Amino acid sequence: MSAFRHIVLFRIHDEVSDQRVTEAIDALRSLAVLPGIESWTVELSLDQRKGRVIVEDGVFGDQAAFEAFHADPQHRSTAEVMAEISDWWVGDYQA
Repeated sequence: MSAFRHIVLFRIHDEVSDQRVTEAIDALRSLAVLPGIESWTVELSLDQRKGRVIVEDGVFGDQAAFEAFHADPQHRSTAEVMAEISDWWVGDYQA
């Protein structure tokens, strides 16, 4: 089986405080302990010409592992927080 790649770009709303962005990054990073994740990186983009963007880059053992992650209550809770402070774009593919 091949790995499953999950990349998300969160464009933070302009009015969101830097402290809230830091808290969001910490929350996203905390997801790294969930089962099925082989690699998990969360960083604030160095390029801020289009605003503040948090980059989430995850690798899962397979699509089933990703789907289990996606359904996990911790992920769902974090996604709710991110929906309050950002818009996002997702790229998922077999690697």
